[in-house]
Amino acid sequence: MNASDVFVIGGGIAGLSIAWRAATRGLTVTLADPDPGGQATHASAGMLAPVSEVTYTEEPLLRLGLASLERWPGFAGELEASSGIPVDLRGDGTIEVAYDADDLAQLDELAAFEEKLGLRVERLTGRQCRQAEPMLSPNVRGGLLARDDLWVNPRRVARALQKAFQNAGGRIVRERVTALDDLPADHVVVAAGAWSPSLLPGLPIRAVKGQILRLRGPRGFLGTCVRGTVRGSEVYLVPRDDGEIVVGATMEELGFDTRVTAGGVYELLRDAREIVPGITELELAETFAGLRPGTPDNLPYVGRHRDVWVAAGHHRAGVLLAPLTADAVVAGLFGEADLMPECSPARI
Repeated sequence: MNASDVFVIGGGIAGLSIAWRAATRGLTVTLADPDPGGQATHASAGMLAPVSEVTYTEEPLLRLGLASLERWPGFAGELEASSGIPVDLRGDGTIEVAYDADDLAQLDELAAFEEKLGLRVERLTGRQCRQAEPMLSPNVRGGLLARDDLWVNPRRVARALQKAFQNAGGRIVRERVTALDDLPADHVVVAAGAWSPSLLPGLPIRAVKGQILRLRGPRGFLGTCVRGTVRGSEVYLVPRDDGEIVVGATMEELGFDTRVTAGGVYELLRDAREIVPGITELELAETFAGLRPGTPDNLPYVGRHRDVWVAAGHHRAGVLLAPLTADAVVAGLFGEADLMPECSPARI
């Protein structure tokens, strides 16, 4: 391999974004991955939803998510212009719906928390939910509208990033890197997702399995990203511009198990059908299981670690945080201000 300024290990959305941004800053960059975009990014639904995904103990992650969400329109526009590939970035917001009275009580508590944080959410009755999204079940009791949430097609983003990166002079090597010794670069970036600890032993990242489905229906079957709570169980449905509906996703602590199971498919379809009954008429086009890279505090590791840079552990927020992560790592390469101090690997 020829020498580069930067050698990126891992071709998920984080690694590809870092490589592209570094190349556009004038650095010579090589990215190594046997199947770029083929793992967690391939499985992701692409929700850019820091508001509707906020939880009670993750306010630092919320702040990072909001900062990266602001970057996404510009990031997507530049990426489409550089690659010629549309990424289907959509801004119709997210409707969070509750199936029964207990689910609605839980959603009301979440709304109060979101409002306390100053987030822009609108409470909806069941009738208002169905006015906003006509395919919702008449059993839906109520919901929330998070108007500022976006979503994107991660598979298109991965293809666009590969092309834009190569157009900027970057080089992709379809090989798996198994050791950090003697890599031909001034800087090495480990962005190998759940596999990062194999290169950096002791890095506390674990694989969290997520099964996901893709249904094929008519264009416009759903117009809005829908997240539902059904008897305490969560499910989401994300529409694409070509009529595809992504349904997901399970959360399973099973290590590197990527089997799609009958139980996982059943649970997703069962809960999705309760809030959008019409999905039973759609074609089941694909089942897939990916591995999210989880960390003990659900914050990624982004920054200098030992003799390399690391950008891994994004768990459910990899697509959302890609623009901010790329800017943070490239800023670090140039000795600029730390954009993600909360994510420093020094906290390990």
